[in-house]
Formats: sequence, C-alpha cells, structure tokens
Amino acid sequence: MADVVADANMDAVQRRLMFEDECILVDENDKVVGHESKYNCHLMEKIESLNLLHRAFSVFLFNSKYELLLQQRSATKVTFPLVWTNTCCSHPLYRESELIEENALGVRNAAQRKLLDELGIPAEDVPVDEFTPLGRMLYKAPSDGKWGEHELDYLLFIVRDVKVNPNPDEVADIKYVNQEQLKELLRKADAGEEGLKLSPWFRLVVDNFLFKWWDHVEKGTIYEAADMKTIHKLT
Repeated sequence: MADVVADANMDAVQRRLMFEDECILVDENDKVVGHESKYNCHLMEKIESLNLLHRAFSVFLFNSKYELLLQQRSATKVTFPLVWTNTCCSHPLYRESELIEENALGVRNAAQRKLLDELGIPAEDVPVDEFTPLGRMLYKAPSDGKWGEHELDYLLFIVRDVKVNPNPDEVADIKYVNQEQLKELLRKADAGEEGLKLSPWFRLVVDNFLFKWWDHVEKGTIYEAADMKTIHKLT
C-alpha cells in the first residue's frame, strides 16, 4: 500500500495500467515462469532483487514508401517519458490470446491490440498475419533510478498504409522517417540537440539490426532476415 500512496501523483491512466495489467514473466530462454503486475515488472528494485524479466514486443511499421513510423512517448508515461522510439512498444499480457507461442501469435495479437490503444490504428489495418517476427533481444535499462525495463523483446515488422489517431495518454507526437531522416535524428540525439532522446531499446535495435533489416523491407526480402531461434543478449 505504501507504494500506491507514494505513487498517488502518477497519471490515473498509467496507474490503472500499472496495477491491472499482468505481464508474462519468462526466463532467459523465453520460457514462461509466471506473471506479475506491470508495476512490479518496472520497479528497478524488483528487477534487481528478483531478477524479474518479462516478455515484450517492439513494432516497426512502415508505409508503402518504406518510411518508418516513430512515436514520441507521452509526458505521463512512467518509464522514458517524451523519448522518441519505434512505432509501438509494449507487453503481451498474461491472458490466453497473448500466451500463444506458435509463430509468436500471442505477441502478434498483443501488438494489434496496442497499436489500436496507443495510435488508434484499426485492427483491420494491421492484420496479425501481416506481422513478421524478425528476432528477439534481451536487455535491461534503468529509466530514472526507480523505474526501468528488463525485457525479452520480440521485434515485429509490418508494411501497411494505416490510419493513425494517437491516444494523448500514450503518445505525444508521431512522424514518418526515411533512412536518411532517421540518421539525422540519431545525430541530433548523440549531439544532445533539441533535447532529443531515444528509447534504449530502440537504440539497441538501430545499432544492431535496423538498417540492414530496412534494406530487406525495401527489397521485399524481409523473411530472409528472420531469426527467431537466437535470443540476442544485449544487456
């Protein structure tokens, strides 16, 4: 209860999600070992003392011009507020439809749900069969001392022209970028210009995978890049 009182100034929407959402706990081989509240999964104290690791996903959505949709996280987000990141980053929940492991269907179901929640993208614009899981990575990243991430992250790519209507509780801004525009964004973030910050998981994907995978997207050979057997440990 002390934690609840201490976080009474947390945004009401984010507080509800923190305590109602049950994340999927996994080991470092991505085997389900239980479930825990989103709140506890993002407390660095719990992450460090209990080694809590949860399943997550990161969506990279491209339009038909092969531009990548980025979002800036809202100011009320508990972890990494106002940082720029890939299209959508969240967690499958401990529920039957999002625990399906075959072809990462549970994670793809969760991605479709969250694209609607965060960006107002209708489910029919992003059919679950259109997501291509390209890989998995494991990383840990503190946010502000109290909060942080420790995730086994599924990286999902999709090419679709979609209708976007961002939810202000989740998203402060959006933009489509081509490869050169993203490289300029990276330069500004590295130089500390305009107060621009990127999420740590997005930066890990950029530094390790994104541009070579983007080339596959443009060539229509994205399936050649997929490797769902390896878990890339980037902590």
